[in-house]
Amino acid sequence: MKLDILAFAAHPDDTELSCAGTLAAHIDKGHKVGVVDLTRGELGTRGTPEIREKEARESAGILGLSVRDNLRLEDGFFQNDKKNQLALIAAIRKYRPDIVLANAVTDRHPDHGRGARLAVDAIFLSGLVRVEVTDEKGDPLAPWRPGAVYHFIQSQFIQPDFVVDVTDHWERKMASVRAFRSQFYDPDSEEPQTFISSPEFLKMIEARGKELGHSIGVGYGEGFTVNRNIGVSNLFDLK
Repeated sequence: MKLDILAFAAHPDDTELSCAGTLAAHIDKGHKVGVVDLTRGELGTRGTPEIREKEARESAGILGLSVRDNLRLEDGFFQNDKKNQLALIAAIRKYRPDIVLANAVTDRHPDHGRGARLAVDAIFLSGLVRVEVTDEKGDPLAPWRPGAVYHFIQSQFIQPDFVVDVTDHWERKMASVRAFRSQFYDPDSEEPQTFISSPEFLKMIEARGKELGHSIGVGYGEGFTVNRNIGVSNLFDLK
């Protein structure tokens, strides 16, 4: 299946917190969108990898994703090395996305910045003819390089290079976040409290969405960074 947009995320729920509104907006425009989680989040304090896998499937249904895969890299310890680059290259060549969304370039969790660099390097290498990878059947996958990679913003605020209007899709985004009920605020949970399980954390997500939306004159927004200039052909496309 060819995808229009593919999001790589270090952990299940990274995309939900950071760019689910953008994914939902483009799905509603008729684009095919998928998410590939790099790890199962097995080092997380709350829940289990099996629970998070179930939650990820539930979230995928809420958003309407065409694909949700997990590469099962080692949570907390995966490296930007050849083995992991080839794993991402196989996913890129399998789904042939035009746009890739990736983790924040720097963040509180070291997996996020490392995941961003891994995605960027894999995207470049995926376009090289002499880099060879195969699919599950052992058949060679042809080179493919997406046209653009954009990085979503996570725990630490980064000044965005552009903001997507997600006002009409904010409630669906938050429903996808709440699908990960093992990870976020639940007054009935007896598991240890974590950085993201307090009610204040979800209030921060709400406030950030409002702040970014306000910056472009809409209700809610999601911000992205890019390591190149952004080109437009029509000034009326800009808000």
